[in-house]
Amino acid sequence: MTHLSPIQSSPSGSIQAELLEKLRSKQALIGIVGLGYVGLPLSLTYAEVGYRVLGLDIDQTKADAINQGSSYIQHIDGERVALAQRQQLLEATTDFSRVAESDALILCVPTPLNQYREPDLSYIRDTMAALLPYLRPGQVLSLESTTYPGTTEEELRPLIEQRGFTVGEDIFLVYSPEREDPGNARFNTANIPKVMGGSTAACGVVGVALYEQAISEVVAVSSTRAAEMTKLLENIHRAVNIGLMNELKPLADRMGIDLYEVIRAAATKPFGFVPYYPGPGLGGHCIPIDPFYLTWKAREFGMHTRFIELAGEINSAMPAYVIEKTMDALNDLGKPLKGSKVLVLGIAYKKNVDDMRESPSVEVMELLRAKGAEVHYSDPFFASFPPMRKHTFALRSVDLTQETLAAFDAVVLATDHDAFDYELIASHSQLLIDTRGRLTPGAQIVRA
Repeated sequence: MTHLSPIQSSPSGSIQAELLEKLRSKQALIGIVGLGYVGLPLSLTYAEVGYRVLGLDIDQTKADAINQGSSYIQHIDGERVALAQRQQLLEATTDFSRVAESDALILCVPTPLNQYREPDLSYIRDTMAALLPYLRPGQVLSLESTTYPGTTEEELRPLIEQRGFTVGEDIFLVYSPEREDPGNARFNTANIPKVMGGSTAACGVVGVALYEQAISEVVAVSSTRAAEMTKLLENIHRAVNIGLMNELKPLADRMGIDLYEVIRAAATKPFGFVPYYPGPGLGGHCIPIDPFYLTWKAREFGMHTRFIELAGEINSAMPAYVIEKTMDALNDLGKPLKGSKVLVLGIAYKKNVDDMRESPSVEVMELLRAKGAEVHYSDPFFASFPPMRKHTFALRSVDLTQETLAAFDAVVLATDHDAFDYELIASHSQLLIDTRGRLTPGAQIVRA
């Protein structure tokens, strides 16, 4: 199904008509730039409906893995990659000169924040610098990276025009935000509706043709700015509501009320309420980062986004709250945090995935270490602590047994993977700090 915006045009010009025919007949070569948590599943989605796909990445190990028919992302079945390889529909390379072969280029690169919580567009700019020498008439370029409204028009379009191309006639430029939810068994790249906005009306028509064969529903909006704002709204909505729950969490605790029980009860209302849950902080590439893209852009218009900033402050303070609860619980047992052995369960940012981007669990580990605790972790998705830009722990995952659990002064459940044996954990931990509301509070189980 495709929802078209009021701004729409019919195919015009031989370049656009030829590209539309290639896209609609699946004769187009789809170039996916960036083969991470967004780019790899998108590549497979296109290959699985019959397109030839060329994956481009600066990481040779990713290209090698794909060309060998294996997956490097836990929740993506390697057999999907192997099948696409056997059908000769998927190839990966680090050679960006092959951009010229592609009829479509979809950019799936990171958009982090810098140390001042300002947008870092270096990945987009570096990628465009690598693509520009090889662009040609008859290509569609789609940016999927989450960013502030105006990025496509202010950053990408001028670069394309400086090459002498006319956007909407020679090159077709669109913005379509990724909506991946790693580990979600119900929704995937193919069945999550795709929001898309074109730089011109002609670009919008091509953008629909790019996505409608591979995605079940395309929602076309009037501009790239509207599409960029849509993605930010989705994540701001979640960040603010999670922030509300995290603000209520300490209050409910002091009042002797189980907030998780209250949320579950409120969720029985069939209208007007959507359940959100507190936790040890926000993780992933989207919710802790994306709202600040709009906060930054709002300053250009002389406005302050107070709800967004307040939610950010509350959510960022949650790891410290977990440490406070851990210290208090240890004190009740006559033990100081300094010198205590603490095991953190789960270092991924959400359960059942091998993704550590912006994980609050790692922030909890850093704070524990800074307080003098001896910190260890257990996570079925990470046998050893992987290299990270901001965090370094020379650790291997602890196997959970009766003996290992009993050897720790405190166990902090930070990410509630389903693979954990919760009966074992609850029965043999001297002290268990539950940040996810997974277990029933008791003599040695404390909610945080």
